[in-house]
Amino acid sequence: MPHESQSLLQAVVVFLLAAVLMVPLAKKLQLGAVLGYLLAGVLIGPSVLGLIRQPESVSHISELGVVLLLFIIGLELSPRRLWVMRRSVFGAGLAQVLLCGVAIGSVAWLGFAQAPAAALVLGLGLALSSTAFGLQLLAERKELQRPHGRLAFAILLFQDIAAIPLIALVPLLSGAGDVPADHGWMPLLRVVGSIGLVVIGGRYLLRPVFRIVVKTGLQEVSTATALLVVIGTAWLMELAGISMALGGFLAGLLLADSEYRHELEAQIEPFKGLLLGLFFISVGMTAQIGLLWSAPLVVLGLTLLLILLKLPLIFGVGRLAGGLSADSALKLGVVLATGGEFAFVVFQMARDQGLIGVAEHSYLVLVITLSMVVTPLIVLGLSALPRGKAVPVARAVPEEYKAMDHDTPRVLIAGMGRMGQMVARLLHAQRVPFVALDTSVETIELTRSFGHMPIFYGDPLRPEILRAAQAPGVDCFVVATNDAQNNRRIVERLRQLYPGIKVIARARDRSDARFLRSLGAVPVREAFFSSLEMGRETLLTLGFESAQVDVRVQRFRQHDEDLLDAQYEVRGDEAAIMQTAREARTELETLFESDRFEDTKTADRS
Repeated sequence: MPHESQSLLQAVVVFLLAAVLMVPLAKKLQLGAVLGYLLAGVLIGPSVLGLIRQPESVSHISELGVVLLLFIIGLELSPRRLWVMRRSVFGAGLAQVLLCGVAIGSVAWLGFAQAPAAALVLGLGLALSSTAFGLQLLAERKELQRPHGRLAFAILLFQDIAAIPLIALVPLLSGAGDVPADHGWMPLLRVVGSIGLVVIGGRYLLRPVFRIVVKTGLQEVSTATALLVVIGTAWLMELAGISMALGGFLAGLLLADSEYRHELEAQIEPFKGLLLGLFFISVGMTAQIGLLWSAPLVVLGLTLLLILLKLPLIFGVGRLAGGLSADSALKLGVVLATGGEFAFVVFQMARDQGLIGVAEHSYLVLVITLSMVVTPLIVLGLSALPRGKAVPVARAVPEEYKAMDHDTPRVLIAGMGRMGQMVARLLHAQRVPFVALDTSVETIELTRSFGHMPIFYGDPLRPEILRAAQAPGVDCFVVATNDAQNNRRIVERLRQLYPGIKVIARARDRSDARFLRSLGAVPVREAFFSSLEMGRETLLTLGFESAQVDVRVQRFRQHDEDLLDAQYEVRGDEAAIMQTAREARTELETLFESDRFEDTKTADRS
């Protein structure tokens, strides 16, 4: 086997082995997958084990992970939604880059005696945060759709856009400013032309191409086309001097309203995860860990300085420009306080152009990498901090919602969610007096807006609220809140206070139903009857006779309720419950088989 093939295979095995070992370990320690990839890169890189001696050889491939990430983000947006986000993108995003750039640049110029041009590049380069890192961290913690997650995305999007002029600015600041003036327009014309070509091609060419490809019915061709669109757009943007990541985002944005959006996302997702992991591994490999031993105070001090400069400024942007709460603004600041992947590109160009020295470049790469390593630890530390009792942020409760002026009820309903509202409407139609309790002002307000409904604000776990609702005189309690654990607690309280009154309680599943039944309540599984109706409609669609379907559904319902009774008798013994379920399944098959035999005999007689 040729030496090159052996080297390639060895590199692939090393990458995969490092990821397989380090990422699950990091996840188990609740550090997140991103930190696992970074540590894997540090481990196999030239600074530690030296298993991969040329990290630059994979950097171009690994950057495709960021490209694919931004392509999928673009798919989830649309030009209309982007326009709606314009204030966050160009307001908060611009404020963050300018404030952080000025602060860091000033420190570099005045505190570290850097030349003004170098200080400008350092300030703006370190003002950028890691799009891949930030979004992956937010996605892992399921915070992308929270207020700070949405604002983080908007700021990161502006940073990706801002990276374009910054990359173009580096050669001009390096002293190559004696280029002819007319030549200075060429990069701008290339940028405008490339974006125009992508926009026109995306609007008039991509959809017909996808239509033809989908008609072939070949999955691999569809996957290849999706990759061609993303990588081809990124390549075109790179030729024009624009970041490949922004090209990927632009391609996704153009296809956001396409009927093939979900298909494209499904095709790209596996490649995105793998290449994004490779990107973080390559970042870890470039870190010169030796500097930590030779100059630990300098490296750690610079990392801390970067975070301490950016975090309060981003916190302020989140509070003032984003309207976030203090807690959300702090989370935003922590996620965006890192350095970014575009800083690697900017600082490498600045080193090649002589704006910064080789030693300074090595420190910068390590500081950016360490900031990425430290951030998940800070996030984990913040989430582990003991918090005081949260101050309620719900709306004030109007007094009329508390004053229970009503007729003597026969039914008391706890919880006016979907199921509680259906019960209330049925009782209202039959003119049965009832009282409903809920702890959501919005729910009470909405329910009362449909007409005079005796719904009041109150926690059914409090005995004084129950007495005010005349609970001792009702015939029946209906417990129907959206929280299964809360339903259990309410039933337990009702059983303590009013053991003789019938309780009908909403159950989430079979185990919930068994527990509620053990308290003496009648459990009603929230999805059981709707599932029966769905099964009934399915059988009718398949051509079964209506009378046959009704018999089958009724038999199934009775059989399932009998099974619940049997499982209740052996509750607490999981093995016995499973055995009961297996026996019941066999019995049901036998019953349906006899039904089919009877149907056949009836058909033969007719």
